[in-house]
Amino acid sequence: MVFKRLLGSLGVGGPTVDTVLDPGAARPGGMLSGRVHLVGGTADHDVEHVALELVARVETEHEEHGDGEGVVVFDRHVVGGSFRLAAGAETSVPFTVALPWETPVTELYGQPLGIVLGVRTELAVAGARDKGDLDQLTVAPLPAQEAVLEALGQLGFGFRSADLEYGRIGGTGQQLPFYQEIELTPPPAYAHQVNEIELTFLAVPGALEVVLEADKRGGPFSAGHDALSRFTVPHEGPSGPQDWNALVDGWIQELVEHRASYGSHAVYGHEAGYGGHEPGHSGGSGSGIGVGTAVLAGAGVIAGGIVAAEVVDEVGDFFEDDSDDDSGDDPDDGSAEDFGGDGED
Repeated sequence: MVFKRLLGSLGVGGPTVDTVLDPGAARPGGMLSGRVHLVGGTADHDVEHVALELVARVETEHEEHGDGEGVVVFDRHVVGGSFRLAAGAETSVPFTVALPWETPVTELYGQPLGIVLGVRTELAVAGARDKGDLDQLTVAPLPAQEAVLEALGQLGFGFRSADLEYGRIGGTGQQLPFYQEIELTPPPAYAHQVNEIELTFLAVPGALEVVLEADKRGGPFSAGHDALSRFTVPHEGPSGPQDWNALVDGWIQELVEHRASYGSHAVYGHEAGYGGHEPGHSGGSGSGIGVGTAVLAGAGVIAGGIVAAEVVDEVGDFFEDDSDDDSGDDPDDGSAEDFGGDGED
């Protein structure tokens, strides 16, 4: 997806910028490449730098305003500068940058999950900075992430929703100021024990931490509560032949059997590199489609295209709303102040 825009803060006759990402989905910890095409305006300009910002639409909770959402910048790379851009001249700045390991996954088997990520281009010219339109960023799962989701689908779990939550999960090595949360509906085998399962992936070089939280059902004489467990596997999975279904089912059994709010941290084939403090996270709601090949191939995944279309429309609206803003004001900088429940301070 390519966006072109006259750089508003540089005035009429200023340079234009057109960022083109290379085809195909990126992966967490992998490389993102493309080119930034620049066309000079009606006069010569001294370009100080060309930078790329990775941005995400993130949900948050405010005590005063309730739930809200905003844009968080979670990584930034200077990819070019400084040089003189002559009037009417065309030039191209190639780039290859590394994505953070915790970059959220936006699709599974080509199906969008409703997570909105973008690449925003910043051009600094003679002391003025303009942050242009967003290019949509598509991120596919790592092999171990895909294997876990596939196993959950084979075990009968269904996809309810996915979002990005502002905040941190205690007791983990989380680096970004937000985390991805995937909500799953339980199969009949677990439906009497849990209302839903919430899944978070936290990847680092060489390992993947899987955080599972169960919203447990209460009995006739007890209130429901949450249980949480953490498990770690290498990106390629445990060494030797591995039955992912059995591994993940064991995780779920351990999770739902917990009596306390805080669970355990099991390590498979990789030495733990994170803290051991009390974990805890919560979030979101939704309805919808399936996870894993077994569910994605079923009638519930697209429902005649309705669910997939709704997700695509939601993502498209985000970029269209941004592209309509030609005010030249600085966009959100990723701080907590960018968020609000009702748009009022």
